[in-house]
Amino acid sequence: MILLPSPQFRRRDFILKALGSAALLAAPLPVLAQTAGDTGKSAVIDVNGARNAPIPVAITDLGGGPLGANISAIVTSDLARSGLFRPLVRAAFIQSGPSDGGTPNFENWKPTGAQALVTGQAFDDGATVRVEFRLWDILPGTQIQGTAFTAPKANWRRVAHIMADAIYERLLGEKGYFDTRIVYVSSQGPKARRIRRLAIMDQDSENQRYLSDGTWLTLTPRFNPKRDEIVYMSYANNQPRVYTMNLATGAQSSLGRFDTMTFSPRWSPDGGTVVMATTNGGGSDIIAVSGGAARRLTNSGAIDVSPCYSPDGARITFASDRGGDQQIYLMSANGGSAQRISYGSGRYGTPVWSPRGDLIAFTRYAGDTSNFSIGVMRPDGSGERILADGWLVEGPTFAPNGRVLMFWRETRGDSQGIGYSARLFSIDVTGFNEQPVPTPADATDPAWSPLGGSAGA
Repeated sequence: MILLPSPQFRRRDFILKALGSAALLAAPLPVLAQTAGDTGKSAVIDVNGARNAPIPVAITDLGGGPLGANISAIVTSDLARSGLFRPLVRAAFIQSGPSDGGTPNFENWKPTGAQALVTGQAFDDGATVRVEFRLWDILPGTQIQGTAFTAPKANWRRVAHIMADAIYERLLGEKGYFDTRIVYVSSQGPKARRIRRLAIMDQDSENQRYLSDGTWLTLTPRFNPKRDEIVYMSYANNQPRVYTMNLATGAQSSLGRFDTMTFSPRWSPDGGTVVMATTNGGGSDIIAVSGGAARRLTNSGAIDVSPCYSPDGARITFASDRGGDQQIYLMSANGGSAQRISYGSGRYGTPVWSPRGDLIAFTRYAGDTSNFSIGVMRPDGSGERILADGWLVEGPTFAPNGRVLMFWRETRGDSQGIGYSARLFSIDVTGFNEQPVPTPADATDPAWSPLGGSAGA
């Protein structure tokens, strides 16, 4: 979490700003069998067009009883929440009832104004579910996608998210982000005795689950992009250091034995290296750890924190006060000289590289306790845009398609904590469609999973 700075910004505060909390990602569910066929037709509309005029889409209840209706409801919710689709209300449907999976009568759908139509069927044999759906371009009356999924029955919600991803990709020409999870820190209780527990949920706030009892503070978990594993910082046994955890078995181990604090870890894109910060006297350095060996990447005498690899693994962005104030820098993944890229008004921290490689998100503090911002800039520092601001907004994390950011927003409380809240929000990288992300209690420090990690029922 970024702490509110005192008028005299302190070096220790800067190190603490790199320490956010989140939670552990549960093991991924069994892979779903999938078959697909389509006409090869290109996407109906591009993202810029959908942002200005969301795509009107008719999503029918899939045949097959309550299961089909429930799946359709999740698909409808996913697409609507993106801000790029406008699912039609059922009252606008001329053809009513569940679809039978066959070719629709397009003349019944043209008057609705829908541009695309989703039909299909869901089958439940008690052990597995099979979902067959078709995506139609209504005006020419052609099928643009036909896909079937088979999965264990417990995974029916995940099938719905994968179906929404398939529709998103077919109509917009880029991958979706609905089959994902969010880990975060859940906080409850009086201000002086807050209980902070690790929690996990699907990106649509379903399947909420606590992963810890709050005995030890756990911070900044990051997902391995290639293996069922995370890296994070923990204060277990009052020894702050970086750990890894195998999500399938729950086994965890310390990432090296260092005499100093290690924190703010992230994986390399190939999942084989962890880059992180380690304290060094009154400052901190960036190190890379692979195969048990540590390699120092910075030795500036300053506070270098919050490293993050570029998607191609060639560069690292990080925050540093080496110029006298907290700013964002870039350097080679092998270390060496660093280039400052943040030049706006204020201090910058928590840089995170977009999975697309085109943007770096950040938190900016512009000089008083009511002016925190979440923004993005290009990797050369140009094109800086502020997406959200407030008394305290913090901790951007990208969806795996690079289209959406999630962050947390706090409201100020009194000396007893009355009036305080901390909630998660998502927003498009262009700054539109800010949406609350519901959680049962206060929530901070979100981290977005790779695609393919949502839960079952």
